[in-house]
Amino acid sequence: MALQLPVDTLHLDLVRCPLQLDDILESKYFNANTKLSLGLIDGRNIWKNDFEGSLKIIEKAAAKIPLENLWVSASCSLLHTPYDLDLEVNLPTEIKQWLAFAKQKLGEIVTLKNLSLPDNETYLSLYEENKLANLTRKRSKLIHNQNVKERIKNLKESDSHRVSNFKVRQAKQKQALNLPLFPTTTIGSFPQTKEVRAWRLKYKKGLLSLAEYNGLIAKEIETSVKFQEDIGLDVLVHGEFERNDMVEYFGEQLNGFAFSGFGWVQSYGSRCVKPPILFGDVSREKPMTVKWSSYAQSLTDKPLKGMLTGPVTILQWSFVRNDQPRETTCNQIALAIRDEVVDLEKHGLKVIQIDEPAIREGLPLRKKDWAKYLNWAVKGFKVSACGVKDETQIHTHMCYSEFNDIIASIADMDADVITIETSRSEMELLDAFVNFKYPNEIGPGVYDIHSPRVPNLDEIEQLLVKAKNVLPKEHIWVNPDCGLKTRDWPETKKALENIVNAANNLRKQETELV
Repeated sequence: MALQLPVDTLHLDLVRCPLQLDDILESKYFNANTKLSLGLIDGRNIWKNDFEGSLKIIEKAAAKIPLENLWVSASCSLLHTPYDLDLEVNLPTEIKQWLAFAKQKLGEIVTLKNLSLPDNETYLSLYEENKLANLTRKRSKLIHNQNVKERIKNLKESDSHRVSNFKVRQAKQKQALNLPLFPTTTIGSFPQTKEVRAWRLKYKKGLLSLAEYNGLIAKEIETSVKFQEDIGLDVLVHGEFERNDMVEYFGEQLNGFAFSGFGWVQSYGSRCVKPPILFGDVSREKPMTVKWSSYAQSLTDKPLKGMLTGPVTILQWSFVRNDQPRETTCNQIALAIRDEVVDLEKHGLKVIQIDEPAIREGLPLRKKDWAKYLNWAVKGFKVSACGVKDETQIHTHMCYSEFNDIIASIADMDADVITIETSRSEMELLDAFVNFKYPNEIGPGVYDIHSPRVPNLDEIEQLLVKAKNVLPKEHIWVNPDCGLKTRDWPETKKALENIVNAANNLRKQETELV
């Protein structure tokens, strides 16, 4: 179909899907007069191009198409890559030599074009420089950690399974946690006010000592825990006031990650993020979240959730190394998160949430490749979650997703509780779970955190009644759609009070029915 379109030039993303070139060149509709734009420079990642490999692709195309009909380009828009590597004065030199940001990628396009021409002597030095950088990367001790590789090699099937099935775990967790019907919780983060962000900035600039900064964070956690107790939430959170970004925070504490100073890219709308650079084998040297989670738990007799970002989401929301399968990298992250989960359990956390909002967005373009991806993505989550006792309740959170296509894989994740974003769809997104007869507990969101509008009590109750009509009441949790990081405290407090009151009203109705 593409070859029959009335176009002068056809562009191919040969980074995401190199097989497209074979599809075109071998098609019966192929016309050597069609101009092809070869998307060889990765527009989604930050690694230097492999000139040697790219020239082979150009040669393959040039064997069937006149050289004057070939274009050399980026795989896609450079919107997804940072602007200029030259601005990064604090990146380690060894790592920096392997990278190319948008400005450098434009130079790579020009160099590749000229290397493909007969008279290319002027550019041969750049070719050799590129070849050496890629060779250095393959051999770097900074990247390769034998202990991590051995641990991946020794992963067992049992590492991705809980001790008992969900029904057995559910009974033990009900006894251990003693939660009411329709338990209430939040997704994890509380408002990151201007004051909280200012503390972090002052600490980074040396204007606050570590002791002063920690004292401010501790006080904020204490205030938030007391607020949650006062309004009657059942499972509390510490609020994540010490965290900058849900991926960056963990990357800063894991081996194998580096960080740019100016590597901002658009996330969605007007929101920008600065993704970590995942360049090497991933490992965890010490606990990352235990300090603040266990401190918060010490302030209350109610269960408090330990909050973690899952391995697939860390993978998806980083600039990921392209020198090994993504599955391997995912498993490395999963083992690091698993160590954190086990440590949280040891320090008295009976509820642990591992967020995985990015599982669906990682689906390959071609549907025939979905099963392989979902298999290792689900396994990665389970490796991270399955090192705990039956009594420890594992939560996960997903948002931004249509679930119908992957509902079986979500069930295979076997989280004790999944919380999802359903308020804006008036619970329609719940249909996938209902039709599938999702076996575990579920928290359909009743508060749209993307809006400053506070839902009233009646609205929340109506949503919960919809959920109660299609799900076992013993499986329903009551919670917002997502984290409350971007909201202000007044609207947050009022919305959560309404959520608690709605859950209490439903409990009262159930008691009256009995």
